[in-house]
Amino acid sequence: MTDMRLRDRRSPGALIIPRDRWELPPWNRWTNQHVREMTATAPIWRGDGPVQPLPESLQPLGDIMIDFREGKRSVDEFLNESSTDGFLVLHRGRIIFERYMNELAPHTQHLIHSATKSFIGTLAGIVEDKGLLDVKEPVTEYLPELAATAFRGATVQQLLDMTGGVLFDESRNEDSHLQKLYLANGWHPHNRPDWPRTVWDLILTLNIAARPHGASFHYCNITTTVLGCLLERASGLSLADLMSQEIWAPMGAGEDAYITVDHAGLAAAAGGMCATLRDLGRFAMLLLEGGSRDGRQIIPHSWIRGTRSGGVELSGSSSQSLPNGAYHNQWWIEDTRRGTLWARGQDGQIVFIDPDAEFVAVKLSSLPNDENYTQRRLDERPALLAIRAALSTT
Repeated sequence: MTDMRLRDRRSPGALIIPRDRWELPPWNRWTNQHVREMTATAPIWRGDGPVQPLPESLQPLGDIMIDFREGKRSVDEFLNESSTDGFLVLHRGRIIFERYMNELAPHTQHLIHSATKSFIGTLAGIVEDKGLLDVKEPVTEYLPELAATAFRGATVQQLLDMTGGVLFDESRNEDSHLQKLYLANGWHPHNRPDWPRTVWDLILTLNIAARPHGASFHYCNITTTVLGCLLERASGLSLADLMSQEIWAPMGAGEDAYITVDHAGLAAAAGGMCATLRDLGRFAMLLLEGGSRDGRQIIPHSWIRGTRSGGVELSGSSSQSLPNGAYHNQWWIEDTRRGTLWARGQDGQIVFIDPDAEFVAVKLSSLPNDENYTQRRLDERPALLAIRAALSTT
């Protein structure tokens, strides 16, 4: 593995990892586990309650063969070839496979990138159940300042389902909206005085519509970013404190999580959460078990049922990788016939939940951005389904 220490010991003042590209390959193999050393963060406290146990019944799943488009490979080969940092499988409430790689440890938090979005969607369901939010209302009901932007007329539910119509350039071109977001959310040094200083300032500049709200699915990072602002306004809490109060502490997390924040303290709702492998497994098990833990309904059961059964039709490459899939409440629905939930992050972060099969898989990875990147992402689904199928016969 390439030495990716922040500083060269022979020259303590010399940066090795470029601050304006730290989240990208090859640096991500180190930085995904060291985000606190790269940018500002806020803690998501686990509380002072007991840790939810995860009983073990370990099985040798590494030899399971998977049919990929380019041929058969074992689970072990798949993990080695997909830049895995950690992999966890739970079946019928027990850990049956757990693997740590690339120096990841059980207590180490790992950046989950866009899998963060599914936590934001889940928080929206909880806040709605408390009567603090009505997803049928326009976004401007909670954020009236957005009446002067292209978010005017969009409902909260349309943002939850990624059917908003605001123009937001997600390319990595030099002057794209995405590059402005990286500077505004504090991930990159802010060296453009003519660009928005905070994420909220960036949101207020988005006054062009690309399509009517609700017209079609369009995956967009700024959509979840606005949802984060909305949840803070509706609840009166920071996203980190809201996550701690409503999910992390009551579910019995083993470790604190954390999330990156911008210069004004706003959390990166679209992709800044960091958590341990097992705590992501605990979250998945909470959803699988109907949202209840120790007699307390943490996540509304009706919201889980509705998320699994609904969904917006996918388009483009998303529909190709998930031919029976949909998107709803910031979750990918892997298969609408089964209602399987899938949180996904850009580096190969996965939280996969199939309640009918009592099956959970969590994968933390740091994929290289090479010519095989797309195929590696396409390989994730057949790998998970092959493991699930093998377990269904036991």
